[in-house]
Amino acid sequence: MTTPQELVEHALSTSTADDCIAIARFSTSANLRWANNTLTTNGAMHALSMTVISFDRRADGVAVGSVTGSAASSMQVAALAEQADAAARASSVAEDAQELASATEAASDWSQAPDETSITVYDAFAPALGEAFSTAESEGRILYGFVNHEVNTTYLGSSTGLRLRHAQPTGHYGCTGKTADLGLSAWVGGATRDFTDVDATAMEAEVAQRLRWGARRIDLPAGRYDTILPPTAVADLMIYAYWEAGARVAFEGQSVYSQRGGGTRIGQEVARPGVTLSSDPAYPGLECAPFVVAGSSDNISSVFDNGLPLGTTEWIRDGRLAALLQTRHSAAMTRQPVTPAIDNLVLSVDGASGDTMDVVAGTQRGLLLTCLWYIREVDPQTLLLTGLTRDGVYLVEGGEITGAVNNFRFNESPVDLLNRFSHASATVPSFSREWGDDYFSRTATPALRVPDFNMSSVSQAL
Repeated sequence: MTTPQELVEHALSTSTADDCIAIARFSTSANLRWANNTLTTNGAMHALSMTVISFDRRADGVAVGSVTGSAASSMQVAALAEQADAAARASSVAEDAQELASATEAASDWSQAPDETSITVYDAFAPALGEAFSTAESEGRILYGFVNHEVNTTYLGSSTGLRLRHAQPTGHYGCTGKTADLGLSAWVGGATRDFTDVDATAMEAEVAQRLRWGARRIDLPAGRYDTILPPTAVADLMIYAYWEAGARVAFEGQSVYSQRGGGTRIGQEVARPGVTLSSDPAYPGLECAPFVVAGSSDNISSVFDNGLPLGTTEWIRDGRLAALLQTRHSAAMTRQPVTPAIDNLVLSVDGASGDTMDVVAGTQRGLLLTCLWYIREVDPQTLLLTGLTRDGVYLVEGGEITGAVNNFRFNESPVDLLNRFSHASATVPSFSREWGDDYFSRTATPALRVPDFNMSSVSQAL
């Protein structure tokens, strides 16, 4: 079998462009799915894809062609290289052109085979899940859920000498519990690197607790409520705030990070003092690629930046905007350091301690959310978002949870919330229900209490 490294080398040697970058991604995954307290499906998959990026140098600049496809043979890779070369020749020059990163020797792990996962990753979780089914069945609860674990190994090579490798394990679990009459639902979920830290019986116990909280039902009207956002819901919102932090869009006056009159808000206060939003490829438990991998160019990434090293970046430091998502091209426009996107996100508040239930204990009357979904942008200038609550909104009275209330549609800006929250818990690993499954699973966030969270209308969804 041809190795990913050999496919990268074949793409580079086959391309007739002036320069070439080849990226091989070897992926394996394993999953379990259950419904009605019964395991329904399980499966394991593997895939190998290639991206070939060709660079055609001309007197007036550099044109780029990028092609991605499945590739398991030298013949398939050669076809991708030929297509990328043709696309580069047919393209106009790229405005984000920069010199490609280079290296004189391969990374120390370049020759290693891809890391892999298999169904055995659930050797401890699966038997415990069976126990959870039995407990739920005996107590009149119905469980539905899904777990997935995948390992993606990326090999990046270039005609300028880059030979980089990164193996990324990614896992998540989610379980929804319903009462026997299907009238009430609750959800718990989280992220993991290897499932050694996921206890299926504890997961079911948490679902059971949340369903018990809902034994009393209270209908409330729309309005502004003292609201506790657990780490899951905070992650839902902060990821969107991060994705919209493109430097070029801000520089051109199109985002919440734009300065009135021109330029960006870097250096200005955008959150309460003590708030820090950061990314770090080496953050314990959230480790991610320590170099740029870009198959195409857009407002926050550039194929010319492939292979640039990534380090700790503070996006908000002590309440002030410290950096935006910068390519080398946008950094030249904004005259700021190059700060590419990183595949994890950490929100912390100085002096914060305790957990979500400690925040609940200090709340006289308010709401505790579980998670958010169907989040969409309403106004980029303020980053006003709308969306729905889901699978558990609970009433807090006198520091205790006293019942479940109806769902709501909300209208809020995550940037505005960073100014308005009144209490925060310690930062813990979290998982975004909205974005974690497919897009962004590596977050650590606190719970936040917002005294006037805007529930703009009542939702009939369960």
